[in-house]
Amino acid sequence: MLFSISFFQWVLLVQSVEPFVYDVNFAGAVGDGESDDTEAFKNAWNVICSSHIPLGIFRVPYGQKFLVQPLTFNGECRPKNITIQVLIIFIILIFSLILLTMLFTKVSGWVVQIDGILIAPSDPSSWKCNDANCNNWITFQHFDGLVIQGSGSLHGQGQKWWQMGCMQNKVFLMLASTRFYIFSDYISQFFYVDSFGFAILDSKNVHISGLTSVDSRKWHISIERSSSVHASNLNIKAPEDSPNTDGIRIQHSTNVTISSSTIKTGDDCIGIGDGSKFININRILCGPGHGISIGSLGENGRSETVEYVTVRRASFYTTENGVRIKTWQGGHGYARHIRFEHISFSRVIRPIIIDQYSCPPYQHCKNYSTAVEVSNILYNDLKGTTSGEIAVELLCSESVPCKNIRMKDIQLDYGINGKIYDGHPKSHCLSVVQSWDEGNVYPNVPCLTKKLSY
Repeated sequence: MLFSISFFQWVLLVQSVEPFVYDVNFAGAVGDGESDDTEAFKNAWNVICSSHIPLGIFRVPYGQKFLVQPLTFNGECRPKNITIQVLIIFIILIFSLILLTMLFTKVSGWVVQIDGILIAPSDPSSWKCNDANCNNWITFQHFDGLVIQGSGSLHGQGQKWWQMGCMQNKVFLMLASTRFYIFSDYISQFFYVDSFGFAILDSKNVHISGLTSVDSRKWHISIERSSSVHASNLNIKAPEDSPNTDGIRIQHSTNVTISSSTIKTGDDCIGIGDGSKFININRILCGPGHGISIGSLGENGRSETVEYVTVRRASFYTTENGVRIKTWQGGHGYARHIRFEHISFSRVIRPIIIDQYSCPPYQHCKNYSTAVEVSNILYNDLKGTTSGEIAVELLCSESVPCKNIRMKDIQLDYGINGKIYDGHPKSHCLSVVQSWDEGNVYPNVPCLTKKLSY
């Protein structure tokens, strides 16, 4: 009889459910790097989403190249009635249903297995896009439980996009915000705003590992309005002179971990923007690029916040900056409870920076009576070489000084190509209060009070 099956048999039944695997080739993808496989990817995702099996695996196979236009994968597509059906059938087994629901939650979700190569259109004029995510190439949104993994790579082919100027960005922003696609598909393709090669939006419990991102149009990976996102073993690269090709950008997100990854780009290796908190960055090899940055915050007088950020065991090689906090004059909000620990530098121009005087290029910005407050910042065990004159630069607002800045065991020498020279790097300090150093700190930072040990 149906109800004579034991509780533990039901548990084993749930655990034995096999995942549903669907290969993009099953949906008609060609995989020759020239044919447009966008529709095949959409169809494959629709098949995965229409399945009632709790775990679906979307597979991009090894050994093939897939040319795809902008794609959005939506995690809200799956039918919601799996557990409801179980409740209706087995309403008598209340206790069993509670555990079954927990088990379904544990095994349900999505796996995107990318072992092949994804290729974006190389020419802006061939970019096909007409939805809200048109400025992103590949978007994942509204997921609770997502694993993106594999040995594959994403080739953004951004070379022609990098040649376009800021005015084109502004025009496209106007077109996109007013949704006037009727003007011309061709125009909307040619002008673009801040764009991402790979975006995680409005999601939680996301794990990303093993992938390579090459030559994105702008930011390689963006994490926005999401929580519990863990990224590891990533390889991100773009030429040193490629504009705005940030490696990973985090905004409006909590509990994000980035670890064991190599990032070589033309902009920030990792940028942490407004609304970010409880961010952990560990074992990152950064360079070339602009370092790891908090901000910029407070542009156009906005109130923006970042807190509880930890950067540990990062290595910077020939970067423009090392660890940086940057804010705009006239802004509001705060950057606080930030730790930089066990970090090495090699030929970094400016290893340590706090800059509360961000200003648009080629403009003269006046001083404001308001500023983003910077406080509770720890620099512990930062060592290596700088190729610039000023190794430590703390430029804080006269109206809202930086406070509780702590430095411990800092050793920054002047050196190039692995050799330390007799040159003495300097520090520059402005409007820093209630702050101190401990242990050996070189170069000396005069605005810090020496903390004595008894």
